[in-house]
Amino acid sequence: MKSLKWPALIVGFVLLMIGTVMVFVAFDRSSHSASDTIRPFVITMTPVWAVAIAGAMVLLRRPKP
Repeated sequence: MKSLKWPALIVGFVLLMIGTVMVFVAFDRSSHSASDTIRPFVITMTPVWAVAIAGAMVLLRRPKP
């Protein structure tokens, strides 16, 4: 299982980037100003990125002896 750690992280990161771009495009499609796009995007994606970073940190943590 250890050999799948890095490929899984890379695939997860790529999917996270694609999802981030798709969310931005969705917010930008119906907005009339920059603040109509940026504020909801940051509010939506901040928790997603926080969970992704926390998960990666747990996955990359060295096992305790």
